[in-house]
Formats: sequence, C-alpha cells, structure tokens
Amino acid sequence: MSCSINLKNISYETSTKEVFKDVTLNVSHEEKVAIVGSNGSGKSSLLKILAGLIPPKEGEIFLFHDKMNSKKDFRAYRGDIGYLPQDVSDHFLCPTVIEDVMFALRAKGVKKDEAYENSIKMLEELGILHLENRNIYDLSGGEQKIVALAGILITKPKIILLDEPTNALDEDAEIRIINILNSIKKSMVIVSHHKTFIEKLTPTIYKLKNNGLEKIS
Repeated sequence: MSCSINLKNISYETSTKEVFKDVTLNVSHEEKVAIVGSNGSGKSSLLKILAGLIPPKEGEIFLFHDKMNSKKDFRAYRGDIGYLPQDVSDHFLCPTVIEDVMFALRAKGVKKDEAYENSIKMLEELGILHLENRNIYDLSGGEQKIVALAGILITKPKIILLDEPTNALDEDAEIRIINILNSIKKSMVIVSHHKTFIEKLTPTIYKLKNNGLEKIS
C-alpha cells in the first residue's frame, strides 16, 4: 500500500534540551494513526514537523515518497496537508464564520458563489450552520475549533494533522467530530490525550517517548 508519510529517525530539540530522537513512522494511504504521550514529550512539535512548520534536528521526512529537505520543499504540498493546531485562536483570517471558511477556497481561485455554496454545505455537515454570520471571536472555544476544522476540510487535503481536536468541545460536539472524521477517507495523524476519543477513530496508537515511538495498539 502506498505511503503518504514516512519519517525516518527524526529527532528534535529546543535550545535547552533534547525532546525526542529516533522517531520513525509510516502512515499509509487513508490510514489513521494516533499519537499519545506525556506532557512535554513533543507531540505537538512532531505534528509541526510533519506540517513543515518547524524543522527537525536530524532525520528524513517523505511525503508521497518525495523527500522534504527543507521547509521550502513543503510548499508544493501545502494544499495536500490540513493542520489543526491545539490553539486555534490565531488560526482565523476573516471576522465571520462563513467568510473564514470561504477564504481557503477563494484563495485557490474558486468563484465566490461556488465557494459560498460549498462552505454552507460544510457548515451544515458539521452542525454549525447556525453560526454562519457570527463573529468568530464571539464563539466558544469549542465552536472555534469546529469552525477551524471546517476551514481545513473544505479544501479536501490528502493528509490531516490534528492536535488535541477535542479540547474545549462538549459531548455533542465531540460526537459530531468523531462521526465526521470516521467518514473521511484521508491519511490522518491525531494527537490526543483523550483515549476514548482515539479508540473511536483508529486502532493504531503510538506512544511518543524520548527515544522514539512505541506502538501500543
């Protein structure tokens, strides 16, 4: 089966310490994997490395079998990677929900009417159509998280990277997210401390440790 992501012996360190080393991971086409680990183990940093936002200290990264030698190499794959950070408060580019969800399509050259129609369908699918004209910064943290996810999903990326996607979500919103993510046939890497949430999405779970990834299920 073709691989979407290959990591080989990835290491990462801050200015003060080594965070992890020897991380090797293969994510096949349309495979979902989850990564757990203690606070400070580097889970969020690993996702940022996958997204091309920060460089590793050492190791090799391949996307669709193409080697990423620098952040510049990720540019060709920006449209293929959807990244949801843990804190989405700085994620938004437009004031209202519908404008922000439309923005990604408009940036790709989609005509306004088509972008609006597709965005409305996405809001409806995620159960947030009632938020269409709301100011994003008047929303709850959970509502903002779902709006950010809508802005990612509408571009139909091939790889989705999710950092603690259920933070600040109530039970109903979490169920909606689980149903949506289960319906998506994409390669997916999910970082979460919420075991029940993870188990409803994938049986493949790794624990990030200082010396690499340990497969725990």
